[in-house]
Amino acid sequence: MTTLTPGTKQEPAVVTAEFNPFAPGMLADPYAMYRALREHDPIHRSEMMESWVLTRYDDIDAVLMDNRFSSDRTRAETSFSQMMREQQEQYGPMSNAQTMLTSDPPDHTRLRKLVSKAFTPRAVENLRPRIQEIVDFVLAEVGERGKFEIIHDLAYPLPVIVIAEMLGVPPEDRHRFKEWSDTVVATLGGPFTPPEVMEAGRKAIDELAEYFSQIIAERRAEPKEDLISGLIAAEEGGQVLSEDEIFATCILLLIAGNETTTNLIGTSMLALFRNPDQMQLLRETPTLISSAVEELLRYAGPVHGTGRVPKEDVEVAGHTFKPGEMVFTLLAAGNRDPAHYENPEELDITRNPTDHLAFGDGIHFCLGAPLARAEAQIAIGTLVQRFPKLRLLDEEPEWGGT
Repeated sequence: MTTLTPGTKQEPAVVTAEFNPFAPGMLADPYAMYRALREHDPIHRSEMMESWVLTRYDDIDAVLMDNRFSSDRTRAETSFSQMMREQQEQYGPMSNAQTMLTSDPPDHTRLRKLVSKAFTPRAVENLRPRIQEIVDFVLAEVGERGKFEIIHDLAYPLPVIVIAEMLGVPPEDRHRFKEWSDTVVATLGGPFTPPEVMEAGRKAIDELAEYFSQIIAERRAEPKEDLISGLIAAEEGGQVLSEDEIFATCILLLIAGNETTTNLIGTSMLALFRNPDQMQLLRETPTLISSAVEELLRYAGPVHGTGRVPKEDVEVAGHTFKPGEMVFTLLAAGNRDPAHYENPEELDITRNPTDHLAFGDGIHFCLGAPLARAEAQIAIGTLVQRFPKLRLLDEEPEWGGT
């Protein structure tokens, strides 16, 4: 049986007058609702989310490219942002440092330059043989069984092994890494997260802090060829990362390099199963794998939206957003905008849509994009080629929130 994250089977989402990310069916198929909003209310006010919701490609890209919008969601004047501020104060070391994800220039510029020195596309390219080794090892174990769980057997272990090795985490600790990552990710629902889940998240952060503090101390005393040593050594204009910034960056890389890639592999394979002509085309023409992954990122990308907060009055498409308002850009809706892509609801692995929004845009364009692409290309390409009779056993997989 091939499943996505553990959860329940769902019918496609019912289109409602207000955008509700928690409506029945949204996990399985949110695109009908996205399409309705894009066609009838592209700058939509969701009272549930206390946010403006954007669904057109050009509007979304305009916001992402405009530095008058802040990535620090705690700046928003909403109850959700107030809860985020309160939660951050309880996260110990995480509350003492900014990350690239939630900071603005000049802090963002400094952090990104420092982290980029230890996280280059060339370094990712050098990882390709090791990624292939991991995929081969995992598939050798499951291939003899005749059937396997793509998520559990491949999409879960691959990214956590890769990011753990990059950071320099010993093999015996990788299972703890995955548990910590899943526990922290479960807290990202903000006001919709149960108190016991938030408490588990705080405990996981504390355990991660203790764990990384020990590794950071070891690397300061005896550097190695790993990412943590690189973060410690990174220097730009006489500036280095603080201890808290190194820790926060490790957490960001752990979660961003784990959860999203797992989901990308899962949703991509499901899309190929549901479009067998495209899977067969990829099998017959393996050189299309790069184009195929770009199209799968557009068609079924793992990150559906991201928030911004205007720092001043900003006009987009005739609408003026006010300081402190939350603006939620639905990347996945923009990626299926017919004003930007021809036949956007169709999966076409020859399209090669390199301008998709799956990794965002502007100064916050995903730093880990080369790694995500490499892992997806190798995992999906190997699966399709190695198992020519690969088929989906359950037409409706089980979905779980992230």
